Amino acid sequence: MQKVAVDPGHSDWYIERFRAMARAGDDLGGEARFVDAMAPRGAHILDAGCGPGRVGGYLAAAGHRVVGVDVDPALIAAAEQDHPGPRWLVGDLAELDLPARGVGEPFDVIMSAGNVMTFLAPSTRVPVLSRLRSHLRADGRLAIGFGAGRDYEFGQFLADAATAGLAAELLLSAWDVRPFTEDSGFLVAVLVPTAP
Repeated sequence: MQKVAVDPGHSDWYIERFRAMARAGDDLGGEARFVDAMAPRGAHILDAGCGPGRVGGYLAAAGHRVVGVDVDPALIAAAEQDHPGPRWLVGDLAELDLPARGVGEPFDVIMSAGNVMTFLAPSTRVPVLSRLRSHLRADGRLAIGFGAGRDYEFGQFLADAATAGLAAELLLSAWDVRPFTEDSGFLVAVLVPTAP
């Protein structure tokens, strides 16, 4: 929300950007296709930092039970309007407690696309990863993607994930399953819970 405080029109710009891309026929489903391929049919999926709902909406249309959470009320309102079906909630990922909000079962898959991790205050990164882990089934998977050059080094992210009780199962350089290398400009990390 610091970005919105600096630029009050940011949320509206972001919403319209994706609506315009959808009208133009752009492919907006890459992240969702990736998650759909790794999820069991009818999975319970959390879209953490869901924005205006394009990924969660796709996954719900594919038959999954989706909950989307974002800190920005304007983005949640757009998700409700453009992608009815999932349960959209305003919430801070660092304080995520979905059982207290009537979402009681753990998730098969949690995903976070759109550089969400890089928008978090550095002091909240490990707490967010810990909160996500606490909402994940013991055999569940967490898929997080973000770009390089956004003040969150990939190595630091993986160290933070380990601190939060998550281990890397698979590292890719894109949602379209390209291998990760030292020179990759993007990271898609599939994480699994480590033993408590």
